[in-house]
Amino acid sequence: MAAGGERSDVVVVGGGPAGLTAALALARGGVETVLVAKAPPPGDNRTTALLSSSVTALDTLGVWDQCRDQAAPLRAIRIVDDTGRLVRAPEVTFTADEIGLDAFGYNIENRALVGALLESARRAAHLTIIDDAAIGIDIGDAGVTLRLDSGRTVAARLAVGADGRRSLCRDAAGITTDGWSYRQVALTLTLAHTRPHHDTSTEFHGPSGPFTLVPLPGNRSSLVFVVDPADEKRLSALDDAAMSIEIERRAHSILGRMTVDPGRASFPLSVQTVRRFGARRVALVGESAHLIPPIGAQGLNLGLRDAATIAELAAEALSHDGDPGADDCLARYDALRRADVTSRTFAVDLLNRSLLSGFLPVQTARGLGLYLMERIGPLRRAVMREGAIPATSQPRLMRGEMI
Repeated sequence: MAAGGERSDVVVVGGGPAGLTAALALARGGVETVLVAKAPPPGDNRTTALLSSSVTALDTLGVWDQCRDQAAPLRAIRIVDDTGRLVRAPEVTFTADEIGLDAFGYNIENRALVGALLESARRAAHLTIIDDAAIGIDIGDAGVTLRLDSGRTVAARLAVGADGRRSLCRDAAGITTDGWSYRQVALTLTLAHTRPHHDTSTEFHGPSGPFTLVPLPGNRSSLVFVVDPADEKRLSALDDAAMSIEIERRAHSILGRMTVDPGRASFPLSVQTVRRFGARRVALVGESAHLIPPIGAQGLNLGLRDAATIAELAAEALSHDGDPGADDCLARYDALRRADVTSRTFAVDLLNRSLLSGFLPVQTARGLGLYLMERIGPLRRAVMREGAIPATSQPRLMRGEMI
């Protein structure tokens, strides 16, 4: 190994929420772990809606108490058909107390979540953090060697790739993806408003996609606004004052006067799923493994379940003197994650396409589905439970159990 090298059981590449959660969970499970990640850039105004099971995992890891006050509970979800079409779905409101929860989850700014995870990671035993960029990975029969921009190396038996949609780890393992793109762009921003949101997330279903206002602490919310590419160009050209007026109009002034915060982001919508979640001593988590549209708060919550699952499997393997990067361990990881990711991707894709379709039978079917959920209590409650606390694919951390 080159001078300045590190050696560990597992190396995690990537310092976003999924990578930090994986590193922290591994370390808390007694696994010698190295996290390789550049410090997060300032000014990230994105937010994450953490579902109840994800909050349970963060609480179990000792992270949640550090950022709870910077998160807003999601006690109700309101869906409004704003398509203006001939067949319109009824308005439906889901409340967490109907399934015995105080909240479906919490919405938090990413910088607060990452800050809390990073602070916990810095204090964790069995975890070494290297503020550096990975530039290459050499994979051998017995382990991997990560090459860093500084010239250092990290050797491990397993690499956990949490390095995003252009994953170096995925490419090194030769893992390919399947997917497709939509003619849609998502705009994201945060804003202040004069009326309280009452801990309710309101989702307007428009002809180009959802327009979703998600509570933040105080009279603030985050917005995920899905539009067609031509509309995105027009909206992006608006200054903050004009954008505030436009958003208030599209929100039908339900939150009063709105004032957008500086800083916006936009990205094209697509679906991408790896053909294998792990191979050749590499396990993939988060956006390196799957991309789905920002609908229904599924993306990062899937990534956190990825992180908790691979941490659990690696700790279990090492506790029995096994190899966390062995083919059988990675095959188990692939099997455990595939059904969860596939089913969530299918549901999000179906909802998104139903909004885009002008075909009358599709509009009717969508309206009927929401009508039945409004009218049939057991069906509504089953849908709510599966969204907040999935019945399957629940690793131990999501059940409140330490690895």
